[in-house]
Amino acid sequence: METRKISDVFGKPIQVINVGLESMAESVQAQGVPVTRVDWKPSPGDVPYLHTTRTGVDIDAANQEAVSRLMQARPTLVGMGLAKDVIPGYHNRLILHAGPPITWERMCGPMRGAVMGALIYEGIAKDERDAAQIAASGGVEYAPCHHYHAVGPMAGVVSPHMPVFILENKAFGNQAYCTMNEGLGKVLRYGGMGPDVYAHLKWMQTELYPVMERAIASFPDGIDIKSLIAQALHMGDEGHNRNRAGTSLLLRTITTALIATTADTAAVIRVIQFIDKNDHFFLNLTMPAGKAALEPAEGIEGSSIVTVMARNGTDFGIRMSCMPEKWFVAPAPEVKGLYFPGFTEKDANLDIGDSTVTETAGYGGFAMASAPAITQFVGGTPQMAVEATLEMYEITFSEHQGFTIPVLGFRGTPLGIDVRRVMETGILPRINTGIAHKDPGIGGVGAGLTKAPEKCFRDAFEALRAICA
Repeated sequence: METRKISDVFGKPIQVINVGLESMAESVQAQGVPVTRVDWKPSPGDVPYLHTTRTGVDIDAANQEAVSRLMQARPTLVGMGLAKDVIPGYHNRLILHAGPPITWERMCGPMRGAVMGALIYEGIAKDERDAAQIAASGGVEYAPCHHYHAVGPMAGVVSPHMPVFILENKAFGNQAYCTMNEGLGKVLRYGGMGPDVYAHLKWMQTELYPVMERAIASFPDGIDIKSLIAQALHMGDEGHNRNRAGTSLLLRTITTALIATTADTAAVIRVIQFIDKNDHFFLNLTMPAGKAALEPAEGIEGSSIVTVMARNGTDFGIRMSCMPEKWFVAPAPEVKGLYFPGFTEKDANLDIGDSTVTETAGYGGFAMASAPAITQFVGGTPQMAVEATLEMYEITFSEHQGFTIPVLGFRGTPLGIDVRRVMETGILPRINTGIAHKDPGIGGVGAGLTKAPEKCFRDAFEALRAICA
């Protein structure tokens, strides 16, 4: 029997949309036919559409209120301070970490490395062996950053004397916190340890922080981070793993203030050079901006919108608006991506970090269509970046009026992950992320792509179903 190409059969250029089965897409693409891939699978089991709670709350109306609060949010950088001085409820033996709650015994390698490094940085431990003993002794309290209005990339470790950004949601008055970004490579947030790591952290505390704090304080109304994110989305960023435009916009905004508020010219030059060479510097502002925007959407009766999505390298957890204190947890997924020279997937830890707050707030991996160049860092193709964003519209309740995507005709970014829609469609949230080495002390080894585990959403859906009519 004669084998004929698809183009021969139809006699004209065609565009194929492939739903689900990857092998089918690969076969068609091998014939030179453009393929748009939709990662779909049948919804798991019997998934009824939930309309109303037993108390009479309309879930769609509750979700509309949640996404309305998200769009009204105005996260603004208003200052800086040491964690112990500005984060409510903080104390000197508290270490915050990324993701849902976890004990030292269950912490992954990079999180253990970050905790140990933080204890040495604080002067609580004299070396790594001492730090490991103290960390396991019960004399240190561990808590998720999310429990303290904070977020942290990768291991997300925050210790008492680490400087943090203070972001205020001007629309609602709540505040969120995040440390400063160290750069890439062997750094604490990836579990890196060693004299160079601690010296860099000390420089950030003793020089970078005072220079930045004075500059930020000179803005009487703060710095509008929401506006910078919106601009960055139009300049090739997505606000999670690509922040080159956002970092440039921030530096442009504060350079004059840096010069005007610090007399030590050499110190200012070092600060400007550090920010200029660290494209990820803005990440530690997009993250607390997302946290500040999301917190007012918590506690809305009947709302099925996800308000927290985070991972600690062992577990992946989400929280839902109508149950703001409850974590729904599943094993953290693997990350598929690109590796730095000398490393492979065998070196990789499971997915880790609070940076999925960006996707939860309506950008990051959900806005990959804005940042086709990100695929050079995390893998995939520019077309895949567009497809990822289009797919996320299927599981979100709304579109963000403040964040738009030029390549999609300035369509608003997908906003408000709806637990119901995740279960109905079988589509899981897409995430782009960094990759940490699985062993403590080594640091970052690459970046890639993953998806949230289905179990989190299934459990959240069942909890929602239990309160519905």
